[in-house]
Amino acid sequence: MADPNPLDDLKAVLAGTARAMAEDPEVELAFTADIPISNGRHIKVPMPSRTLPADQVAEARGFADAAALMLRHHNEDVHASRRPTDALARAAFDAVEKARVEALGSRRYAGVRENLAEALDHRLKSDPISKARNRDEVPIASAIALMVRERLTGEAPPARAQPGLDLLRDWIEEKGGADLDALELLLDDQQGFAELTTRLLEDLELIDGDLQPDDADEGGDEDEGEDDEDGDTDESDEGDAGAESQADARAETSDEEGDEGDGESLDDEFGDMDGDPMDEGEEGMLPVRPNRPFSDLTPQFNYSAFTTHYDEITAATELCDEEELGRLRSYLDQQLVHLQGAVTKLANRLQRRLMAQQSRSWNFDQEEGLLDAARLSRVIVNPAHSLSYKVETDTEFRDTVVTLLIDNSGSMRGRPISIAAISADIMARTLERVGVKTEILGFTTRAWKGGQAREQWLSEGRPANPGRLNDLRHIVYKQADEPWRRARKSLGLMMREGLLKENIDGEALLWAHNRLIARAEERRILMVISDGAPVDDSTLSVNSGSYLEKHLRQVIAWIENRSPVELVAIGIGHDVTRYYERAVTIMDAEQLGGTMVEQLASLFDEPPK
Repeated sequence: MADPNPLDDLKAVLAGTARAMAEDPEVELAFTADIPISNGRHIKVPMPSRTLPADQVAEARGFADAAALMLRHHNEDVHASRRPTDALARAAFDAVEKARVEALGSRRYAGVRENLAEALDHRLKSDPISKARNRDEVPIASAIALMVRERLTGEAPPARAQPGLDLLRDWIEEKGGADLDALELLLDDQQGFAELTTRLLEDLELIDGDLQPDDADEGGDEDEGEDDEDGDTDESDEGDAGAESQADARAETSDEEGDEGDGESLDDEFGDMDGDPMDEGEEGMLPVRPNRPFSDLTPQFNYSAFTTHYDEITAATELCDEEELGRLRSYLDQQLVHLQGAVTKLANRLQRRLMAQQSRSWNFDQEEGLLDAARLSRVIVNPAHSLSYKVETDTEFRDTVVTLLIDNSGSMRGRPISIAAISADIMARTLERVGVKTEILGFTTRAWKGGQAREQWLSEGRPANPGRLNDLRHIVYKQADEPWRRARKSLGLMMREGLLKENIDGEALLWAHNRLIARAEERRILMVISDGAPVDDSTLSVNSGSYLEKHLRQVIAWIENRSPVELVAIGIGHDVTRYYERAVTIMDAEQLGGTMVEQLASLFDEPPK
């Protein structure tokens, strides 16, 4: 008899509880080592360790309870009918509805109340409200949600969020205290609750676009004179508070743009990474992709970083211990299992095409050489007949290196980063078979909303036009000369919670390009795997709203027009053709085999520049 598995027992209990609470026998629950998600009846909760620590079990219970309550008490059609279009108001509207649903469970079940409180405390560890030191840094949506929860359940906010909430509490009470008091009367009426929430947002002047609770007493004119050629509303020139508050709201709502065309079976295997609009994302915030139309890049545009002192270039093995890398690699392997058919097809097709180009060829009808068997009859009839021989020649296949540069930003979490990691794994193995060296790199930042670079800028009195205000993190997953078998575990790091933050594509592209230029291979190919535009909230809040995008376009134009490196891009869920001359978009994992083969093989089919 097999030993009992405590995780299986916990899973059975959570699944049964979720079905009962949701009043739906079709609810399915599973553990995940990745970001916990909920999509319809499919719930994936954080996996506790085998010893089942109490805090980890409570976190898993809290997430399962919240998802079940959403199934029971939330009507998406009603919610969508009242949902604001403004990003900041939309984030607050979603957060208030989530607070309503969880309050219904907390008021009825003491155990559920404790589980939800534990899950909330865990979620707030990465929410900016827990680290805020001034009003500018407090996400308004989080503050409103905590105050609604306090009104509906009588529970005080978790201690870690209390200092940040106190920075905005008086302003929210003054503007919308009466609305907050009235919400409890409509707790069981989602339609009426949504209408009152809309009035609350109007009283807080969120829907009308006055996103800043302060009186704009500092920094109000700091960005005047910046380029506004794109008409970007990010450049409101209202100071840091408004810009960063908008960024918080955009971050919390950007996960709504999903892969709507994914098939049901692949949704199950990949984990339905898009989820419900109420789902909490990694770090509680994700950057938005502006995807602006092309704008002319003026030659006078100059890009700079406030400081590069805190930037880092690191190997994947330095960010994670060996044991965790093995666990994360196992999780990635699980994704590969369900795409084994596509993986095998891709590897075989790409290998055949590249090997065919490397094989030898024959020149026929030669005066001398090896006797051509096809001309044997002609030789027998007339032994003196010329042009009956063939000569073997080598096909030119230049020594080649390929760099895969993968966007490791927060908006790539879930399905996109899984597809990116799988793509890198497949391509590294396949190219190694045909003698093409492959380097795999990733780029993100060390912190959300700035980090040490921003702290230094603040300590120096916030000088105007500081340039890039975040700490870069460039990751080497596999070096070009390193065999795939040694680097395979490192690719699992992309599945690690907390790794994916913000992205500054232009500098990452230059970094990868410069590594390629230093290589001795005759042909160098740089393939970027991304999902859209560069985003770093701290930089964009004090510079032009198109500051990072302009730099990216500038770098791309330089590489495409002046560098010997061949540049190609693959968009994961987003169209990147607006940036790159040569690009393709993957919207679904089922497209992986054909599109990856054609995109890479076409580079070898045509003469290099």
